[in-house]
Amino acid sequence: MTALTVAAVLVHGYHPYAEDGGVYLPEIKRLLDPGLYPSGAEFVVGHLRYSLFAPMVAGLARESRLSVEVVVLLVHGATFWMTLFAAWLLAARCFVSREARGGAVALLAAWMTLPIAGTSLMLMDPYVTARSVSTPLALLALVGALEFLLPQFANGEGMMDRRRGLALCCAALAGAGVMHPLMGAYALGSVMLLAVAMSPSRGVRVWGTVGLGLTAVAMAAGLPIAAPPESEIYQRVMLTRTYWFLSEWHWYEWMGLVAPLAILSVVAMGRRRDGDGDAARVGLARMAAAAGGMAVAVAVMFARTGMKTHLVARMQPLRIFQLVYVVMTLLVGAWLGERVLQRRRLRWVAAFSLLAGAMVATDRMTFPASRHLELPGALAWGDSAANPFERAFAWISRNTPKDAVFALDADYITKPGEDAQSFRAIAERGVLPDFSKDGGVVTNKPELAAEWLEGQAAQARLDAEPDATRLAKLRPFGVTWVVLARSAATSFACEYANEAVKVCRLP
Repeated sequence: MTALTVAAVLVHGYHPYAEDGGVYLPEIKRLLDPGLYPSGAEFVVGHLRYSLFAPMVAGLARESRLSVEVVVLLVHGATFWMTLFAAWLLAARCFVSREARGGAVALLAAWMTLPIAGTSLMLMDPYVTARSVSTPLALLALVGALEFLLPQFANGEGMMDRRRGLALCCAALAGAGVMHPLMGAYALGSVMLLAVAMSPSRGVRVWGTVGLGLTAVAMAAGLPIAAPPESEIYQRVMLTRTYWFLSEWHWYEWMGLVAPLAILSVVAMGRRRDGDGDAARVGLARMAAAAGGMAVAVAVMFARTGMKTHLVARMQPLRIFQLVYVVMTLLVGAWLGERVLQRRRLRWVAAFSLLAGAMVATDRMTFPASRHLELPGALAWGDSAANPFERAFAWISRNTPKDAVFALDADYITKPGEDAQSFRAIAERGVLPDFSKDGGVVTNKPELAAEWLEGQAAQARLDAEPDATRLAKLRPFGVTWVVLARSAATSFACEYANEAVKVCRLP
């Protein structure tokens, strides 16, 4: 597991300030230094109020006296290890041969950052979020459930194993729930489906699955009725999250839902035999296929753009496909190891070299201007290999007052060469809200919708406007500095510049 973890991190890269990693890091940093982000703090804290993830990481940094960046890297490695270890425990209950078990876990390691259809999720992220912790805990919950449900543990000394399995399942579900309540809830639903799928009674399997499916649909139908009305501004924010709505997906993203369910259905139709792993394998496949099918049905019926309220879409029922993909990956990897690779070393080396190469290439396409491994301290040391936006943000963290307030193009995250690196996470300064990540924050805190929209308007066409217009738009927000494109015309005093951007002080 340790060797696979190191290999997985090297293959998939590490980008702690990118995408959702840049949403979690500012809250961790502010817990350690409350003086950070005096302006715009509402976009830094509170949206994670139901999760203990940020306090946990901040506590680790405080008690260990290590830097936040070092602690986050250690957590990243630990969660990769936990995920692979939990996958090995699942594989050990489903497959007898070491080739099958090894293939299952090796394929998961090779596909660790595989995108999950059009959900904007990956199996595991190349940065640290609350999902990084909830995912291995969800897998451990399935391990504990299998330990409790497998027939061979029903009698005699096996009762102790069953009790340990139940304890593991409950503890893992509780841990996943306090780290990421939504993903913890989907893990609980998966465990309930697994309990039904593992029943020796065909009637319980059929009608139990139907009952759980109808319960999910009834809950989804009731949520819009109980949900408070949404403001027009908030609806505009919600509709920017196109990945929440199946009607906005491309056809190939739909294939990312259909293909795993087809693979799982083939395995789910197999015969259950006790003692050789078939019962666990078939039960897991049935659980994953049922969970995925229910999620698609709920999304089609209730997560639609035309709904009066979008609470179901906000709950993102298709996130359960994270576990669906893990189960599918283990099953495909086991078949690959047992039937194709067998005990031929050259086959293993060739197959996983190709897979690893493809994932490295994918990471380089996703973060072309950044280092493959963005290790702690590199930006503080003036890393010349970092992308120009990161270098500018790092300069800001070292050379501007802690209470400075910044403005930059609201769509800066999508600029060529920016690589979705977060300003707040690197610069550690207050900034007007951006379109992408702060828009995601607003979906969890509707009361920020108006402030988010005003920030968008103030930063619209910031690079193209004359200085007088910039001042008129930004002064009311207390902005003291701006980050402009290198080519932007301005008479402001620009104290830093590189090939992409310049950092200028407002007069």
